[in-house]
Amino acid sequence: MNRRMQSLACICAALFLAACGGKHNAAHEHEHEHNHEAHLHEAHAHEHNHSHETHEHGDSHEGHIHEHEGHSHKHGEGIAFTKQQAEAAGLKVEVVQKGSFSGVIKTAGHIQAPKGSEAIVVATSAGVLYYTDPSIVEGVAVTTGKTLAGISAKKLQDGDPLLKAKLAYETALAEYERAKRLIDDKIVSAKDFEQIRLRYETAKTTYEGQAQGMTDKGASLTSPIAGYLKQLLVPNGAYVEVGQPVAIVTQTRRLQLRAEVSERDYAQLTKVSNANFRPTYTDKLYKTADLNGGLVAYGKAATDEASFYIPVTFEFDNVGDIVPGSYAEVYLLTSPEEGVISIPISALTEEQGLYYIYIQLCDEEYEKRGVTLGRRDGERVEILHGLHDGERVVTHGAYQVKLASVSTAIPHGHSH
Repeated sequence: MNRRMQSLACICAALFLAACGGKHNAAHEHEHEHNHEAHLHEAHAHEHNHSHETHEHGDSHEGHIHEHEGHSHKHGEGIAFTKQQAEAAGLKVEVVQKGSFSGVIKTAGHIQAPKGSEAIVVATSAGVLYYTDPSIVEGVAVTTGKTLAGISAKKLQDGDPLLKAKLAYETALAEYERAKRLIDDKIVSAKDFEQIRLRYETAKTTYEGQAQGMTDKGASLTSPIAGYLKQLLVPNGAYVEVGQPVAIVTQTRRLQLRAEVSERDYAQLTKVSNANFRPTYTDKLYKTADLNGGLVAYGKAATDEASFYIPVTFEFDNVGDIVPGSYAEVYLLTSPEEGVISIPISALTEEQGLYYIYIQLCDEEYEKRGVTLGRRDGERVEILHGLHDGERVVTHGAYQVKLASVSTAIPHGHSH
């Protein structure tokens, strides 16, 4: 009985120990599993944080790239100039293209008339000169006896000189005829008669000179020869005295340009064929090539032993507004060079000795740019640096764009 009870007690103890061990193992396994899940969650959180940081870093880097790309598209400070402003300013734009540009020798020259038959038309009476026809301009062809102008003295304060001359003539004539009758009776001495005769001859000559070509409107001035009206010396409506030169008529319509070239440029004279010139009294540029002109001759040596200049002479048509005797800036053109970028001189603006141009970026935006200049031919200037083929440069209205740049500059950072 005791043995049996002991066996049951052993069995119960074993079962108890097994049950306790299972619970302990289950608790241990549950705690281990829980710790493992916590570890995985912590790792996942770390990975999530790392991923988030990477994402933020990536966004930052991408933003930096975007910012960098945006910066690469920025211009300098653009100048806003609307289409309406451009139209009001008469703005013109030229697309830059490489082309030919002649070598240039810049010098001074003198415009002169070639030797030929010329006649001067003078005023035959005092008064106010008026031209009878609007076609009477310098360079027009005239025939012998062609009426050029008239002289009126009707509104002069001192009266009509022709009427005075006529009155003086008639008075001298009456005195002379009376003296002729009296000299036979010895009433008038031979000495007095001679003085009376001289006064009469003088009055007659004066009157006939002023009365020549006289019409109801006044004295009429005509061309003494056939040719071309070379120069008008008196403007319309001006007062003239008797004998004052009014116009010059020449039988040749050609003029000459005589340029003085330094001896250092003598070797280039064989390449000269044409010239551009600007008289000192105007801003207008003339080209011998456009005036049916060309080189006549150039001196082999200086004409004056004391001079260091060589004469170069061109001949061209007188178009009517070129004044013989005037001086001019001369640009002698030599052999052309290809592949040169040039722009009109009107495109340049100057600031403290530096030159700038304005480039059209788009319809209403422009850019100021400094340039380095080369040769000038009086009309265009060579650009050595600062301008490229295909760009659009402002040729007329650059000054207005310059004024607009003071207050309408587009802020830096503007991008397309």
